[in-house]
Amino acid sequence: MDKLLALPVAALIALGALLVVQVVLDVVALADLYKRPNDQLTIAYKWVWVAIILLISTIGAILYLVIGRKPAAAVEARPAAPAAARAANAADALYGAREDDVAR
Repeated sequence: MDKLLALPVAALIALGALLVVQVVLDVVALADLYKRPNDQLTIAYKWVWVAIILLISTIGAILYLVIGRKPAAAVEARPAAPAAARAANAADALYGAREDDVAR
């Protein structure tokens, strides 16, 4: 403990900052791993990734975030309605249906 206190203040601040970065990376990696389904992982077993993240520390979290995740499947976007129809729908939502629409 005395050797640690003998370090300059700047070194202690740097060590503290590195400790904060390490903890934040671990928490972010573990939270992402918890929420991510197994089919979006390169190694299907979550317990393997938990061991890598916790035992290899900062490098394990970086490995998981870089190579451990598969990208999410793309969702097909439906074609947008014509501009006139979008404008009419927006106007109806803001001001209510027009009288000529109610009569139909």
